[in-house]
Amino acid sequence: MTEPEKQQQRAREFQALLPLILELAGLPRAEPGRYFSPEQLEARAVTIRHAYKVARQLVHEIVVQGVS
Repeated sequence: MTEPEKQQQRAREFQALLPLILELAGLPRAEPGRYFSPEQLEARAVTIRHAYKVARQLVHEIVVQGVS
């Protein structure tokens, strides 16, 4: 598999997991007319990255071990 194909596969995987990722992250939405500060955006990005890792691990465990 070429590098561009790997990148596309990772992007598709992320998009497929996005609803689970956001649910695991538990981040509130911004109030209408209010915006997050750069520091808040960075903190939210870190939370989403961590939730992505947890989501991938969860899916892997379910595929390998099944649902108990």
